[in-house]
Amino acid sequence: MPAKKAVPSKLGRMSATKTQSPTKNNVKLLESKTTFEGPVFHVTSDRVKEPEGVIVRRDVVRHGGSVVILAVDGESSDPRVLLERQYRYAAGKYLWELPAGSLDPGEQPLAGAKRELLEETGYRAKNWSRALFFYPSPGFMDETMTIYLARGLTPGPSRPEADEFIMWKMRPLSQALEMIWSGKIQDGKTIAGVLWLAESLRRRKP
Repeated sequence: MPAKKAVPSKLGRMSATKTQSPTKNNVKLLESKTTFEGPVFHVTSDRVKEPEGVIVRRDVVRHGGSVVILAVDGESSDPRVLLERQYRYAAGKYLWELPAGSLDPGEQPLAGAKRELLEETGYRAKNWSRALFFYPSPGFMDETMTIYLARGLTPGPSRPEADEFIMWKMRPLSQALEMIWSGKIQDGKTIAGVLWLAESLRRRKP
């Protein structure tokens, strides 16, 4: 698809920042406006010159990053995976998901993962390792997600935030996979994490 020409901005009276300085990958940011500021993310409308030389407008959701916890109990070929069920307004339905949350400003991903697991489920984990790092929707968001594998689980009281109503349950990996194939799990980060775990266990087999 051919690149579109730049669209003149009609996004209100917010001040614009102009620069000719090159950024990574030979991209030049020509103008940037913050068009929305919220508690979790903000939105910028940027006029940029991309590596191919085309000048375009890009509206981007700016997010500080999220962490996802693949909490696993057991060392068998069919370990149990900790899944949560909660209402997601944007999707308009209840979804089964891995525990996850946004990073606090300046928070390191691993510290954020430990905090989110404890707050949402009450579990602590003895062993942590990074499983996946990815961009969930790079077409219009700069959010990154880091999935951590958490093992050596110890239960405890959860500490959810006031607007969080979370039900969690341990499910065998085989059942979680069936929930993906049947469409009961529709959350992208959860699909990625569960499939990663299944493939990791498959590769360990002699």
